[in-house]
Amino acid sequence: MMYSLSLAIGPASFRIGSVWKEPILELQRLYAAYPAPRDGIADFTVRLEPEKPWRKWLRPSVRIGGDYMLPDAAPLPLEQAILAAEMGMNLQMALGWRRHVLLHASCVERGGRALVMTGASGSGKSTLAAMLGERGWRLMGDEFALLDLESGEIFAFPRLISLKNGAIKVLEGEAGTDRFGPLLAGTPKGDIRHLVPRQDAIGRMTEGAPPATLLFPRFGHAAAVRPMTRSETFVRLTQASTNYVALGEAAFVALSRFVDSVPAHAIDYESGKQAVELVERLWAEGA
Repeated sequence: MMYSLSLAIGPASFRIGSVWKEPILELQRLYAAYPAPRDGIADFTVRLEPEKPWRKWLRPSVRIGGDYMLPDAAPLPLEQAILAAEMGMNLQMALGWRRHVLLHASCVERGGRALVMTGASGSGKSTLAAMLGERGWRLMGDEFALLDLESGEIFAFPRLISLKNGAIKVLEGEAGTDRFGPLLAGTPKGDIRHLVPRQDAIGRMTEGAPPATLLFPRFGHAAAVRPMTRSETFVRLTQASTNYVALGEAAFVALSRFVDSVPAHAIDYESGKQAVELVERLWAEGA
């Protein structure tokens, strides 16, 4: 790769290489506050390369390569190369990370305790985490929560926050415009714009926190709160983990401890404001 960027996000580190200069320049701008890998060696490599040699110049399209790949993944147009880099980093984590139980979840922290939110794509967990991150909570991540196998703490993975469609305008009114990446229109998931987390989220991204509450948010329904049973919570967490099977017994023990010690609720809401109010109420009540 002719152009490259190396950076650490929480306990993981990446080297992103590209045959095009522009995506690396934009990633350098957005990830300017992030440190380099501690020992100079990245855990994972992501490559942004043309689908065919001539597609570097003629109708440029980006194929996502790296240590772990999905051979049948469709390429993205060069204008969406930042999205390709984010997808590449997520793929490396999902398929290659073994130091923690990896949960597909958003996470924020306040007062030394973590709030974990998981659910299906489109449930609103990323938007809710981003909104809380602008309201005094420390954003720990909007894509993955890392559950420590021994201590049971949650560790952060605060990469760029991927905002989609209507969530973009909501957060544009909350955060300064200089923290946003370009608008990526017409992606496979609609319009996307990336938001750089606040400085405290980046500066404290190596700090873990014990989980205090687990929420299963669902956007677009009348406001409601429902306690979750332990059995349902455990099953849904195994479904939300990309490495539960690979880690085997250690993951079973860690998730069992999590479920036994952390109260879980399903919450429905019709707006971001309503969701924040529900979260604040549950947090104040000790969930």
